[in-house]
Amino acid sequence: MKHVAEALLPTRFGKFIVHAFVDDKGKEHLALARCAHPKHKAVPVRIHSRCLTGDTLTSVRCDCRDQLKAAMKYLEKKECGILIYLDQEGRGIGLANKIRAYALQDAGMDTVEANRKLGFRDDMRDFSAAADILKYFEISNISLLTNNPDKIAALEENGITVVERIPLITKTNRYNEKYIRTKKEKMGHQF
Repeated sequence: MKHVAEALLPTRFGKFIVHAFVDDKGKEHLALARCAHPKHKAVPVRIHSRCLTGDTLTSVRCDCRDQLKAAMKYLEKKECGILIYLDQEGRGIGLANKIRAYALQDAGMDTVEANRKLGFRDDMRDFSAAADILKYFEISNISLLTNNPDKIAALEENGITVVERIPLITKTNRYNEKYIRTKKEKMGHQF
């Protein structure tokens, strides 16, 4: 993991220092830090995987944009905290495959069934890049904003101690109810 740039990033949720990283595979990741040197005990952290359809195009098929917004609102109120934005579209299957999965979901499958039909695991994401970014900041203990127990396990396997899990609860709508139910029932997400 290579740190390649940093700059001030004023947002609707306060000022952050944005750090750009490039991993060994050439993927670009960001870390938005609320303070210059986030070396506090149990730094609040949100690890968010890119969701072009939700975060940028405002799709309501998922809860990604709502979680991103809730995390930024939470971090806005903290003296220090980090949002890590990973380049892992569609639970790691990529944008085109995500759209293929959407078509399968339109035909009645849930997200897990669609991924499997396309030949992928339920979740293809790798959170080692997030652990590397935290290590760059010399952070080893975090309070993690997540509903995903696999994210906690992956970080701990990579040397990051999650001292607290902070749930991110968002409202459901008629387009994402099945998606959220699948995350809870088939993927063990804790709401």
